Amino acid sequence: MKNNVKITRIKLSITQQRLAQRVGVTRQTIGLIEKGEYNPSLQLCVSIAKELNKTLDELFWEVEL
Repeated sequence: MKNNVKITRIKLSITQQRLAQRVGVTRQTIGLIEKGEYNPSLQLCVSIAKELNKTLDELFWEVEL
């Protein structure tokens, strides 16, 4: 699953560990989400979006160009 979590997190100078703690998962889970190797629940997607001050569409919506 492609997403913009890593790009957004880095722009905000937030570590994987800090984001993981804020949303209640492990750092490894955040890493897997960023690589597209883990499909997070809708609840986790919402939590990540709130922490990064983005919409679900901005972080997780795939757009074919």
